[in-house]
Amino acid sequence: MHADESNPHKARMQAIMAALERGDRRPFGEALAEDFTWILPGRNAWSGRYEGRDTVRERLFQPLFRQFTGTYTNTATRFIAEGNVVVVECRGHVMTRKGKAYDNTYCYVCRFGDDGLLHELVEYMDTQLVADVLEPPSAA
Repeated sequence: MHADESNPHKARMQAIMAALERGDRRPFGEALAEDFTWILPGRNAWSGRYEGRDTVRERLFQPLFRQFTGTYTNTATRFIAEGNVVVVECRGHVMTRKGKAYDNTYCYVCRFGDDGLLHELVEYMDTQLVADVLEPPSAA
């Protein structure tokens, strides 16, 4: 997919997702504002609001990535943008240390600030796959 120059936030998400497709998480991490919030709707152990970039890294990313073996990749299939909101449909792929495939389908609703950084991401996904394959963050 080619970057959309008409919306800089969409272009940035396209670049972030192109890197994630190669297993490179750095551009995503560099895009997070200090007050970044990740929201996981639902009722499983991972659901909730993770407020603050450091909290997201410590309470969400670290317990999640500790469960993976190999490189996590995420491939975007669609981008929709309006103003400072970019919606990304995508599919992740990785194996867990317990030998289970964690190939989840996501819809990310991303809100950018005037500073060009991500300030909020709401993640919709297959919550049953999470329950079936992942350990709760407190156990990871």
